[in-house]
Order: sequence, then structure tokens, then C-alpha cells
Amino acid sequence: MNAEEATLREAAAEVGAPSAGRERAPGAGAADLAAGYFWESGETVRYGIADHQVGYDEQLAWRRAQPPLPPGRTLHDTRVTTFGTGQAAVTTLFTYPDRPFVGRQSQTWTRMAEGWRIAHAHVSEIPASPASPAP
Repeated sequence: MNAEEATLREAAAEVGAPSAGRERAPGAGAADLAAGYFWESGETVRYGIADHQVGYDEQLAWRRAQPPLPPGRTLHDTRVTTFGTGQAAVTTLFTYPDRPFVGRQSQTWTRMAEGWRIAHAHVSEIPASPASPAP
């Protein structure tokens, strides 16, 4: 492994920790903590399954109005792809027990003065089928 590959792996490991923390927060009903992983900007965008928020304030208000995620959410095939040491894309699939859907989630993380923050996020679900089997 050369120095550039090592640097990119270090950046991927760095963003992996806040990404894992953000994943746990909604299931724990920690709305402010979950929103705190997002960039506090009017430019932050999150597209959800049946919702969308533009700006950090909308994201925080939406999170506060939501119940905790149901138990049993399992992540599959999580990938962290870095672009230098300041940007990363985190993608994952997710499933819930007894739900016939496969969820997809992608986040664009950017290193800011206060640490890694999500600038854009997208969450969707598709019915499990032979073309998109549950992992």
C-alpha cells in the first residue's frame, strides 16, 4: 500500500465512527443527536422515504417529530468511499425483520472545522424481489 492509499484508508476510518454513531441515534430516539451529524446549514438536503428536508432547521424539526426507528434494523454492504481526506460517500443497504423491503441509504460526508458532517443524504426502500433480494 502506498502513502496515498494509506491516507484514504485513514480518512475512511475517521468518517466510519461518526457514521456509525449517526446510525444508532434514530433508533434510540435521540433526535437532536441524529440531526447533529448533519451540516448546520440551509444548504443541507435529506431525501427520505416519504419526506424531504432542506436546511438543518427542517431536518431538526422533522427528526424531533419522528418516533424512534423500529428495532431490528440491520445494515448490509456498508461502504465508505473517500475523495481525498475531506469528502466521503457512505452507502449501505438495510433491512428490518418481517418487512418485505430492502432499504438503501447514501450520505455525502464533508470534513468541517467541527468534524465530519453530512451535507446530503438519501433514503429509499424497494420491494425485495429476485432482482433486489434482501441481503
